[in-house]
Amino acid sequence: MAGLFSALNAGKTALSVNQKSIEIIGNNISNVNTEGYSRQGAVLTPYPSMNFGNFFIGQGVVVSNVSRDHDVFVTNMLQEKSIEFGLQEGQTRALAELERIFNISEENISTDINRFFDSWQELSANPSGLVERDIVIQRGELLAKKFNLTVNDLNKVENNINDSLISKINGVNSQITEIAELNERIFTIEIHGQTANGARDRRDMLAKGLSSSLGAQTYYDSKGMMAVQLPGGLPLVQGNMAMEIKGVKNGSELDLVLQTGGTTRPIGLNNLGGEFEGLVHIRDQFIPSIKDDLDKLAYEISGAVNNVHYTGAGLDGTTNHNFFSVHPAPGPAPPAPPDPWLGAARNMSVLITDSNHVAAAEVSANVSPGDNRNALLISNIGEDFLIDGTDNFGAYYGKLTARIGIESSQNLLALGGAEDAMIQLQNLRDGLSGVSLDEEMINLIRFQRGFESSAKFLSTVDEMMGSLINLRR
Repeated sequence: MAGLFSALNAGKTALSVNQKSIEIIGNNISNVNTEGYSRQGAVLTPYPSMNFGNFFIGQGVVVSNVSRDHDVFVTNMLQEKSIEFGLQEGQTRALAELERIFNISEENISTDINRFFDSWQELSANPSGLVERDIVIQRGELLAKKFNLTVNDLNKVENNINDSLISKINGVNSQITEIAELNERIFTIEIHGQTANGARDRRDMLAKGLSSSLGAQTYYDSKGMMAVQLPGGLPLVQGNMAMEIKGVKNGSELDLVLQTGGTTRPIGLNNLGGEFEGLVHIRDQFIPSIKDDLDKLAYEISGAVNNVHYTGAGLDGTTNHNFFSVHPAPGPAPPAPPDPWLGAARNMSVLITDSNHVAAAEVSANVSPGDNRNALLISNIGEDFLIDGTDNFGAYYGKLTARIGIESSQNLLALGGAEDAMIQLQNLRDGLSGVSLDEEMINLIRFQRGFESSAKFLSTVDEMMGSLINLRR
């Protein structure tokens, strides 16, 4: 009877193990479309054999663990590529907006520059004409307004970037907090010898998300908890402790800070990666460089025109008038700052309000209404004047728009490459760790047959025990 009882126990364990394996397969199938889910499987371990006379007989089987198909190398590569993908994706929308502002269509700053100097050419043909003089003033105002509006558009892009950063901070902090909570949960479960496969999958997904948004890097501490830090080394998660990122507004500016316990530390560009780095780079470096070039262009146009206009004479004989507002009149002046053009595009305006003051003539004892010499000089400035001795105004603006176009093209190219790499790695990860319905159906049939065989085995042992009991009667 002892042998039959052992066989009965072996059949019972086999029935239970096959049932549990089928449950695990069912869980895999139900999560076939769950992002980040890793295929699970039953780890089967035989019970220790028992000595019966001169030989050992097995005592059945048990599910000793539930494994998780997971490749650390592929997971780490996915996180690294997520950083590059997030960086490029963060810049894409802002660069597209900059391309819209600095378009290469017929209506742009270069067009208004040409129209302004063309109006001086038209005035030179009829220097006493009040209509032509009014057109010069109007063209100057339109040019100055275009510079003003362009700066305003750039400021709007910066504000939109700030709004985007603020909208993403709450989501990032939620992910940071959840990783810390999962660290605690995983540690509590696995310290008792169990597995927390679902929690580990979720933690890896959150880490990938933080890599894409912040460029976060991960490693594991002595307790096996995931530690998360920014590229510059500032911690985001340590054990079960979560830090918090905040956006601090200073007027129209937005600064990112990290709260670690009772300490607040600024987060500079060197401490960022991923999407946040892309956004902050455009906001703090690329757009300011565009503004600087735009200011210099406005400053050089204003200065070149003012230098000639100031020494010319209006229709009423008046002289010493600046045409634009952003450049000082010729003559003694205090030392200029290193970049005297800063703010020129924002503040550019036309000072001449009376068409009689438009200086089309050169200064002389008797100003002739037909004197067009100064108007001719100004009309030629657009082609003759060179910024830094290399570019006229149109060429300088062309280089500015080309720089934006090249930056946008490189961004789209890099984004496509990063996206392709992400897809390839994700496919590799899915092949190694994802759920294959074909494989699961094969396993389902296998364990179903195992369950049916175990049930048949138990039925046979039961009949044998019944026969033995009947013999005793």
